[in-house]
Amino acid sequence: MNFLRGVMGGPSAGPQPSGADTIQKLCDRVASSTLLDDRRDAVRALKSLSKKYRLEVGIQAMEHLIHVLQTDRSDSEIIGYALDTLYNVISNDLEEEEQEENSAKQVDDLGSQFTEIFIKQQENVTLLLTLVEEFDFHVRWPGVKLLTSLLKQQGPQVQQIILVSPMGVSRLMDLLADSREVIRNDGVLLLQQLTKSNAAIQKIVAFENAFERLLDIITEEGNSDGGIVVEDCLLLLQNLLKNNNSNQNFFKEGSYIQRMKPWFEVGDDNCGWSAQKVTNLHLMLQLVRVLVSPTNPPGATSSCQKAMFHCGLLQQLCTILMATGVPADILTETINTVSEVIRGCQTNQDYFASVNAPSNPPRPAIVVLLMSMVNERQPFVLRCAVLYCFQCFLYKNQKGQGEIVSTLLPSTIDGNSVSAGQLLCGGLFSTDSLSNWCAAVALAHALQENATLKEQLLRVQLATSIGNPPVSLLQQCTNILSQGSKVQTRVGLLMLLCTWLSNCSIAVTHFLHNPANVPFLTGQIAENLGEEEQLVQGLCALLLGISIYYNDNSLENYRKEKLKQLIEKRIGRENFIEKLGFISKHELYSRAAQKPQPSFSSPDHMMFDHEFTKLVKELEGVISKAIYKSSEEDKKEEEVKKTLEQHDNIVTHYKKVIREQDQELEELKQRINALTSQNEQLQATVTQQVSQIQQHKDQYNLLKVQLGKDTQHHNSHGETFQMNGIQTEEVSKLKEELEEWKNKHELLQGQLKEKDSVIEKLNSSQLEMGTTEQSSQTSKFGGLEHNNELQKELEMLRSQIQLQSVEISKLQMENQKLQVMTTTADPMLGDSGATAATGSELEGRLEQEIKELKSQVKALSEEKESLKQHLDSSSSTVAILQDEKSKLQREVAESKKEQDDLLVLLADQDQKISALKIKLKDLGVPVEDEDDTESGDQGDEDEDGDEEEQD
Repeated sequence: MNFLRGVMGGPSAGPQPSGADTIQKLCDRVASSTLLDDRRDAVRALKSLSKKYRLEVGIQAMEHLIHVLQTDRSDSEIIGYALDTLYNVISNDLEEEEQEENSAKQVDDLGSQFTEIFIKQQENVTLLLTLVEEFDFHVRWPGVKLLTSLLKQQGPQVQQIILVSPMGVSRLMDLLADSREVIRNDGVLLLQQLTKSNAAIQKIVAFENAFERLLDIITEEGNSDGGIVVEDCLLLLQNLLKNNNSNQNFFKEGSYIQRMKPWFEVGDDNCGWSAQKVTNLHLMLQLVRVLVSPTNPPGATSSCQKAMFHCGLLQQLCTILMATGVPADILTETINTVSEVIRGCQTNQDYFASVNAPSNPPRPAIVVLLMSMVNERQPFVLRCAVLYCFQCFLYKNQKGQGEIVSTLLPSTIDGNSVSAGQLLCGGLFSTDSLSNWCAAVALAHALQENATLKEQLLRVQLATSIGNPPVSLLQQCTNILSQGSKVQTRVGLLMLLCTWLSNCSIAVTHFLHNPANVPFLTGQIAENLGEEEQLVQGLCALLLGISIYYNDNSLENYRKEKLKQLIEKRIGRENFIEKLGFISKHELYSRAAQKPQPSFSSPDHMMFDHEFTKLVKELEGVISKAIYKSSEEDKKEEEVKKTLEQHDNIVTHYKKVIREQDQELEELKQRINALTSQNEQLQATVTQQVSQIQQHKDQYNLLKVQLGKDTQHHNSHGETFQMNGIQTEEVSKLKEELEEWKNKHELLQGQLKEKDSVIEKLNSSQLEMGTTEQSSQTSKFGGLEHNNELQKELEMLRSQIQLQSVEISKLQMENQKLQVMTTTADPMLGDSGATAATGSELEGRLEQEIKELKSQVKALSEEKESLKQHLDSSSSTVAILQDEKSKLQREVAESKKEQDDLLVLLADQDQKISALKIKLKDLGVPVEDEDDTESGDQGDEDEDGDEEEQD
């Protein structure tokens, strides 16, 4: 310990050792000491010297420190000291005072060299990853800092080692879940370095749920109002998403775009924003731009744009755009962000066109932005952002182009309000060259790839001064061009004219109709001017070449051949081609061709537009060829052009047809969706009806089983009858006899009714006659003959009554004899009363079951018909139900077949019932419950009855 006190600067009697000697002694102590406490104290001393004597400690102690990490892992304190010492040696983040004191000993890339030594053995990095997993704060935190420093010094090499290490990236992702903020925050910095320019690690980190964790941290820290931790998280998100299509798609599919909306919620009072909030919001806007960058694949950009509209993010950005008090740099970046969110997306462009500024009266946001663009007092970067926003609004937006151009046409000009067209014209003819250039480029974008609007713009007339007739917009542009204005103004106007005349023969004719235009162009091209004017000469050559290439030869003096001859005489073909090549060789042209956003270091460099560079690239070659072509080749080319125009017309027609088919397809899809829902409902109905059919089948089978039992019962009776000697041949005879008995019974009933009526009449007449006889006896008046006749009549009636009474008594006796015969019948059949009751009960039950079966069959038939109708209607609309229908039809057919079998079974049952009735009738048992009160010949019936008994 005395030795350590000497090293640490304590009092010592002898001379002070040098720093190198002290470090050497400490290294020896670390290597040779057997006591852990001694090694720990030596490592702590090395840590205190590592900042001042960085080089010496790094050279002498690194190997010993790595050995400590390998062997003393059980002691967190010595591990923490070792990691801190290595961090001080490898890291370049020293304090300024220490850097000044040790400036003579510093090496430019000392940290990089020590890092290279450390990672030479890959096991060292793997060991460090293992230590980072430790939860102990004194181990984990210095380990995170050391690994971050290694990545800063030798990023690609360390990334590769971590990538091939088992679960290397996953171990580091756990740092984001650490409850200690200092470790979590340094973990974010570590992941920033780890994910730089390495797509493989970026994907692994993203799929380890990094987006969820980072967005949670941003929310916890207060979104844009948070501190530097939010900034670090946003930088890490940019690393993960920029130029990584896989992660961008994962971010969108994970619905993380929706979680970005709260970032851009600003209040009414936007004054006094902190510098950190401005930085955070700036990074948030840049993150949105990463997702919708024009350099991304079109499909990915489009899907992100739609998601931002549907979740309300675009609406929130437009709110910031129109808010007051927003800092200028945030406003500029917001305009750029909105530009790329709406670029090429019709839905977003339409929404942006509907946004109004909160003014009185309300003005469209586009008009307010254009007012800023043509205002020379606005910052340059803001004007560039507005131009980019206008370009993105018109990109692939023919509807928006038409709306802008319509504000210039005479029939739609509103004198009470400022329109976009009026602002563009005002900027086009302003004294500010930057306004001229911006307005010209904006108007060119309104005409981009739209021949119809190019023709309509020819109708625009401008009033130049009081008393002079109005001139066309095309003529005014050429007039300003010929007045020798600033280079920037002329370049903007020439770009506008080239865009206007390209692929529009009518506009070329209008341009050539002015006799001053062609001489001006040839004069500009032919002169030998300075380097600044070469760009104007190249654009004049391009405009003249467009006038030749798209010339329809409608003007005799300016036919293609004559213009080419003019170039040959005044300029020379080679000279013309050389001047034309000035455009693509210019440095500013190359810069503008790189990306759509206009980004210029100063207003003087604002010369070319990105879309115009595409036009130059397209036309430069064809114009060069057109200059050298002969008249015959021109004719051939004209024929080819006509063919191409016809082809284009055909293509346009087919595009229209395809568009209509797309609409029809969309309608059909909607119908399919409706039919699908209807189909699901029908399937549910069919399923329900199938279950009902199954229930009916079960009921039917139950009835069938019951009928089978009854059939067995009747068969047993039939067997009994056969056992008594009744054969099948006798059944028919018994049936006939039963029918005869039925007829006789009905006849007797009818006679009995007649007799009853006659008896009633006779009784009433007898009463009348009795009163008459009494009156005749008391009366002494009347003829004797009359009395005798009445008495005879009375005697005749009495005799008839007696005869009828005798006949009735005979019938009653016969009925009684039959009943007696039934009681004395074959004992094998049992009691006659019970047999009659059983037969009548069986008959009644059979009739009731037959009725129930008929009702069930009728219900099944009705349900079968309804199901058939449902299935027929379903099959006409949904082909999928065909199989279901066929199955149901087969089931219905089987049901019908079973019904037919049931009817046959019922017919057989009727026959057996008839046989039973015949047998019962033969035995004298009444089949039906009628009162046999008929009267007949008593004597004959008695004799017949006696004969039957004897038999």
